[in-house]
Amino acid sequence: MSAFVTLKSFFKRHKWSYLIGVTWLLFIDLIQLLVPQILRSFTDNLRDGLLDPPGIIKHAFLIILTGVLIAIGRFFWRIYILGTSRELEYYLRKRLFNHLLTLSPNYFNTHKTGDLMAHATNDVNAVRMAIGQGTIMIVDSVFMIILTLFMMVRTTNLRLTALSLVTLPFIIIFVNRFGKIIHKRFRIVQEAFSNLTDVTQESFSGIRVVKSFVQENLVLENFTRINEDNLKKNLSLFLVSGTFHPFIHFISAISFLLIIFFGGKEVILNRISLGEFIAFNSYLGLLVWPMMALGWVINLLQRGAASMERINAILDEKPEIKDLDNAIDLDEVKGKIQFKNVSFKYPRSENYALKNIDFTIEPGKSLAIIGRTGSGKTTIVNLLLRLYEVEEGEIFVDDIPIKNLTLKSLRENIGYVPQDNFLFSTSIEENIGFSFEENLRREKIVKAAQLAEIYDNIINFPDGFDTVLGERGVTISGGQKQRTSIARALIKEPSILILDDSLSSVDTETEEKILNNLKSIMKDRTTIIISHRISTVKDCNEIIVIDEGEIAERGSHDYLLGQNGIYAELNEKQLLEEKIIND
Repeated sequence: MSAFVTLKSFFKRHKWSYLIGVTWLLFIDLIQLLVPQILRSFTDNLRDGLLDPPGIIKHAFLIILTGVLIAIGRFFWRIYILGTSRELEYYLRKRLFNHLLTLSPNYFNTHKTGDLMAHATNDVNAVRMAIGQGTIMIVDSVFMIILTLFMMVRTTNLRLTALSLVTLPFIIIFVNRFGKIIHKRFRIVQEAFSNLTDVTQESFSGIRVVKSFVQENLVLENFTRINEDNLKKNLSLFLVSGTFHPFIHFISAISFLLIIFFGGKEVILNRISLGEFIAFNSYLGLLVWPMMALGWVINLLQRGAASMERINAILDEKPEIKDLDNAIDLDEVKGKIQFKNVSFKYPRSENYALKNIDFTIEPGKSLAIIGRTGSGKTTIVNLLLRLYEVEEGEIFVDDIPIKNLTLKSLRENIGYVPQDNFLFSTSIEENIGFSFEENLRREKIVKAAQLAEIYDNIINFPDGFDTVLGERGVTISGGQKQRTSIARALIKEPSILILDDSLSSVDTETEEKILNNLKSIMKDRTTIIISHRISTVKDCNEIIVIDEGEIAERGSHDYLLGQNGIYAELNEKQLLEEKIIND
C-alpha cells in the first residue's frame, strides 16, 4: 500500500475529519453491541415469565433508541469520512491536472488523450473508494471483530467463541491470495478502459474525417474490438470477485452451523441460557459483516492501490523544461531575438530538424521564415517559446539567454498564433480574451477583432461575440478560425508577435488588410511571420529560406528574387498558380 504515501499531505491536512469520523464509527459499533444484550434480557425474562407490558415497552424503547443513535452516528461518519473522500477526489484530480499542465509538450506526444482522461476519471474514483469506503470497512471490521469477540467471551463462554473463529485462518489465507490477483487484474482492467476511452475520444474528434471517407464500419469494428477486450478484462476481474465474496459467505455460514449445533447443545444441557444463546448468535451476526468487510476492503484497497500506482506514474514525471533556480523575469521587452548556431533534434529522432541556425532580429523589425513543408520552420518558433530545449547553440531575447528567463515572463511577452488555430468550446469573446484571467472590456475585444479583420463576421452571427463555438471551433470556417486566433494574440499587445502560417485560409484581399493593420500596431515591436505564400512575407525586413533544417537563403524580397534560388522558384510557382486560377 506504499502507493498511497503520495497522499500523506492530504491526510495530514484532514486528520481531524478522519478522527471525528472514526470516533462516530466506533460509537456506532459500541451501540450495536448493546442490541444483543437487550435481546438476551428480553428472551430470558420472557422464558422466566417475568416480562409484563411495561417491560415489553421498555425493551422496545431501548431497541428504538439504539436505532436512532446508530442513524445519527451513521450520518456523521458519512459526512466526515465519505465527505472527506470526496474532497480527496477533488484534490487528487486537481493535482493531477495541474501537474499535467507543467509537463512539456513532448510528454503529450507520447501519451494518448484518452489514457490521460481515464486516469482523471476511473483511477481517481478507485482511489476515492479505497480511501472512503476502504477506511470505513477496515476500521469497522477490525474494531467490530475485537469488541464482538470480547463480548462473546464475557457474556457466553470461551469454547463457543473459539468455535466461531475456526474458519478465520482460512479467510486470512484466502484474502491474501486473492488480494494479489485482484490488484494485478484491476490494473489490467484500468489499462483496457484507457484504451477504450482513447479510441472513443479519437473517433468522435475525427468524426468528420470518418464520415467524409465513409469509414463508419471500420471505426465501429475497431471500437467493437477494443470494447470486447475491455469486457473480457472486466469479466476476468469479476470472475475473481465473484469467487471471493461467495466464499466469505460460505465460511460465515459454516461458523453459524457450528454455533447452532454446539450452542444448541449447551442450551439443552443448561450450560447457557436461551437468552445468552440468542445474544451469542446476534454477536456472531455482527461478526459476519466485519469478516465480509475484510474481503471487500482488500478488494477496494487493491483496486485503489493499482489506480494510485498509475496516477503516481504521472505525478512522478518531471517536466523536461522548467525554470532555473535563478531564473529572471523578462521586463520592459525591447524585442531583440538572436539564434546562435542552433541545432536541434526532436526526442527519439536521429535526424536534425534544424542545423546551424543563425540570425538576429533587431527590435521593431520583422522576419519572415519560408520554406517547403517539413523544412523546420515551426521548429524555430517552438524553440523560441521553449516548448523544447536547445542542446546545441543558444537563443537570446534582449541579449539574455532564454534558459535564464522564467517561462511565464518569456511566453507572456510573445503573441503566438499556431498552425492548428485551436479554439475552445466557449464564446468568441472568451476565446479572444483567453490570455487574460480577468474579464476584459468589450471595447478591447472589439478592437482586437477589427485588427484581425474578423469583426464584421462576428457581428453577423446571431449572438455576436457571445456566440458559442463548437468543439475546436468547428462551427466557423477555417479563415474565421485563423482570424479569431490572430485577434487572441493581438489583444495581448505583445512585444513579439509570431504568425505561424496563420493566413493560409484567408483570401489575398483580407490578408492585405490584416498585414496593413499589423504594420501600424507592430511598428515598434518584433514580428516573425512563417508562411508558404510569398505575398504574406514580401514586405518583411528580412526573409530567410529554410531547406532541410538549414538556412539556404536570406535577404530582402527583391534580393532573393534576383538570386534565382528556392525563393524565386516558389514565387514563380505561386504566380503561375494564381494565373491558372484567374484564367
